[in-house]
Amino acid sequence: MPSKHRSFRVEAIVLSHTNWGEADRLLTLFTRELGKIRTVAKGIRKPRSRKAGHLEPFTRTSLQLAKGRDLYILTQAEAIEPYVNIKNDLIALGYGAYVVELLSSFTYEEGENRDLYRQLVNALTRLNQGDDPNLVVRYYEIRLLDLVGFRPQLFDCVICDEEILPRDQWFSATLGGIVCPNCDHRVPHLRPISLNALRYLRHFQRSSYQDAQRAQIEPEIWQEIENLMNTYLTHILERRLNTPAFLNRMKHERSLSEDK
Repeated sequence: MPSKHRSFRVEAIVLSHTNWGEADRLLTLFTRELGKIRTVAKGIRKPRSRKAGHLEPFTRTSLQLAKGRDLYILTQAEAIEPYVNIKNDLIALGYGAYVVELLSSFTYEEGENRDLYRQLVNALTRLNQGDDPNLVVRYYEIRLLDLVGFRPQLFDCVICDEEILPRDQWFSATLGGIVCPNCDHRVPHLRPISLNALRYLRHFQRSSYQDAQRAQIEPEIWQEIENLMNTYLTHILERRLNTPAFLNRMKHERSLSEDK
């Protein structure tokens, strides 16, 4: 394992950073080799630092790390993909921030998880290349939930285990899946879910991203899916995420400017 060596190289996405001391920064990274870690970048805030441009949030970078007493120490950094298009557009930036916040909320400094790293890279790459952000983010949510153990049950009723029939149903965030009309009286706080929204969520759950791209989804169904997923994620995390409110403000402001 890389962590056993005094100095080693990792590939990482920069999740966030905070100032540390007079000229350093404390970085939170999600690495391919070690999962989520924190590392100190010494001297990065000095005007002549060569590392700063390689360590901005959302940047995919190759790093040389050394094992310190309490934290990893960053000694070298070279950007692999800066995701410039995300950083140059406020809406894309909002979606990118949401993807990163979602990953951060579900992970701890608990070791390697290459599947989670791959899904993070895929989502940021797709946002950067201009794919439909609704599809990118909803597909990412479904894949993330699979990997962290909160896969929603969408094909059978979570109460009676009977196969869900092709009609409008109910969703329980508490139970983590679909409740059929025969069982809807047995559990409180249900959300209605339309047949079309359920069909697309199932499609995302069992299809490749390339297949999911072929779906033609109406704006009102996107909104229904977004609201349902927000309810489910809020229940799991026991708190609201910060970035959806920022993203909604950016969308509203852009809509107002386009209407002028």
